[in-house]
Amino acid sequence: MAWEDVVRAVYPGRFQPMHWGHVNVVKWAMSKVDELIIAVGTAQESHTVVNPFTAGERVVMIKEGLREAGIDLSKVYIIPVPDILMNSVWPHYIQMYLPKFTYGVARNPLVLRLLKDAGIKVLVPPPYDRVKYSSTRIRKLMLAGSDEWKELVPPAVAAVIEEIGGVQRLREVTGVD
Repeated sequence: MAWEDVVRAVYPGRFQPMHWGHVNVVKWAMSKVDELIIAVGTAQESHTVVNPFTAGERVVMIKEGLREAGIDLSKVYIIPVPDILMNSVWPHYIQMYLPKFTYGVARNPLVLRLLKDAGIKVLVPPPYDRVKYSSTRIRKLMLAGSDEWKELVPPAVAAVIEEIGGVQRLREVTGVD
C-alpha cells in the first residue's frame, strides 16, 4: 500500500501529561484507521501551570506510555505543533505540519466543530471517565503533594515525570513549596 493510500487520523491534544484516558482513545482510534497522528499541541509553551512539560518531554511520555500499553509504534506519528491563535484556520494550519489524514479524533466540541467546518471527517471516541482521567486533575494532585496522580498515568509516563523533576517544576512555577 502506497503511503498516500494509508487511512490516517489525527488526535490533537496537549497531553500535559498523557494519562490512561488518552491511551484508551489511542487504542480505540487505532482500531478504526491504519495509522494515527498524535498532534502535541501548544508545543511552544512549557514551565507554566497549564503546560508544565516541554513538547519534547511530552513526545517521550507519549511514546513510552504507548509502548508500555502495547501499541504498535510503527503506526503512530507523534508530532509537536505550535499554537495558532485563529480557530477558523487551525484545521488548515495543522494540515501543513502533519502527514495527510482523513479523520480527526476528538470529543472536544470546539475541535469537532472546527474539523467539520474544514470538511474533515470526525471520529468521536466513546467517553472515558473524564472526571478521573483529566490532565488538569493530575496536575492538581501533583501540586497537592498526592502520589495518587501516578495511578492515572502509565508507569512509563510517571517515570519520565519523575526523571525530569516534573512535580517539583510544577510546584516551583506555581509558587507552591
